Amino acid sequence: MTALYIDADACPVKGEAERVATRHGVRIFVVSNGGLRPSPNPLVETVIVPEGPDVADMWIAERAGPGDVVVTGDIPLAAKCVATGARVLRHNGERFTEANIGQQLAMRDLMADLRAANPLGQGGGGKAFTKADRSRFLNALEREMRQAKG
Repeated sequence: MTALYIDADACPVKGEAERVATRHGVRIFVVSNGGLRPSPNPLVETVIVPEGPDVADMWIAERAGPGDVVVTGDIPLAAKCVATGARVLRHNGERFTEANIGQQLAMRDLMADLRAANPLGQGGGGKAFTKADRSRFLNALEREMRQAKG
């Protein structure tokens, strides 16, 4: 049975994901290490994991598999979930696949190296999340839900 797993820490599309999954009657796991208001939706299970590096990611990776959809911006988590056969989306609707996850991991590592080599510690915080990103996410999640449910 299809489930939606949301890596909820810093996820800007929790509400949108919940609406789409609810429309499809899919169980939703909102996973974080705390600080979230639980949803009254009976399909939503709020999972609070202990503090620690990647604990929420490990919880999701251990459970997501074929037929499931995962929403995350965390590339290593995405790689683990893609390897299990789950369908994985970024918050802006971009899909992680077997064909692109290697490149995504390499780019992530390169950017980490560049940030570490910057002696002044200056740099941007990434692109702002836009209405277009939200719209792309909604369209992509709808498509992924339909395909996951077969």
